[in-house]
Amino acid sequence: MLRIGILGATGYTAVELIKILLRHPQVEIGVVTSRQEGAPTIASIHPQLTGRLDLRVEDLAPLDVAARCDCVFSCLPHAASAQAIAPMLSTDVRVVDLSADYRLRDPRVYAEWYGDHHPDNGRLGKVVYGLPEFYAAEIAQSQLVANPGCYPTSAILALAPLVRGGLVRPEGIIVDSKSGVSGAGRTPKLNTLFPECNESVAAYNVGHHRHTPEIDQGISMISGKDVQVVFTPHLIPMDRGILTTTYSVPTAGVTETQLMDALRATYASAPFVRVVDHLPATKDCSGTNFCHLTARIVRGRVVTVSVLDNLIKGASGAAVQNMNRMFGYGETLGFY
Repeated sequence: MLRIGILGATGYTAVELIKILLRHPQVEIGVVTSRQEGAPTIASIHPQLTGRLDLRVEDLAPLDVAARCDCVFSCLPHAASAQAIAPMLSTDVRVVDLSADYRLRDPRVYAEWYGDHHPDNGRLGKVVYGLPEFYAAEIAQSQLVANPGCYPTSAILALAPLVRGGLVRPEGIIVDSKSGVSGAGRTPKLNTLFPECNESVAAYNVGHHRHTPEIDQGISMISGKDVQVVFTPHLIPMDRGILTTTYSVPTAGVTETQLMDALRATYASAPFVRVVDHLPATKDCSGTNFCHLTARIVRGRVVTVSVLDNLIKGASGAAVQNMNRMFGYGETLGFY
């Protein structure tokens, strides 16, 4: 049995991760951490775990966690995550980081968008990006994997095959995304209080969202072309889900059939990406690890639509996919 630890077990991604791992036949959760006083039970923090996981959260040093685990998932905020992970990498424990700390390859880009000196600066650019649809072989060999962000996953899966295949131009790409309120995390904030966000749709962090450089980097690395998107996220009054619509310029003579064929060829062996003929909706993937996507040509532009559950395929589900790859399990183990 693989011994599992979860750092920062009080948030939404952590509870989704726990629920998936409890279905996994090859793992056992042994450590859940938090700085909450009094060592409460995990079920008192997440009541849906009542009778399912009998553990208390502990405030442990990183090396103490590593000594008790084979694999650690970090659900800590950026900067705090790298501080905890870095000491663990001197041991044999393998780590999936759900924060943004190791996703970006350039320390200068990290500093520009996150405003902090990276706690483990020397490792940036050397950590595998945990998008199994494109980096499965590298993930399998890695001690540390940087789990992708939710918005970037929805955009990269839709756009990377088209840019790589020369079907759309790499410049002038627009990414328009809508996300449920759980994407803002469990810590209370004014704009995510029910009276503030219910029956209202709002754009936020326009031109400044921290997932922008990750989307640029992800598409650029896969396609081999320099891509800089215009990314606008919106908050939608629903619990979970992301719908991302992208707009790009097709290269000469490209047809809708070619776009769909390229997507289907790319994801023919990807168990959690489904290329569909209809326009997908967020409920199609809610509570699952699937991403549904499609493409159209509209008035001389390529329009893609992709949907996924931001807490699962956009976070915890992808993390379990990565763990499965790292330890040689079938990629769908724990899901179905």
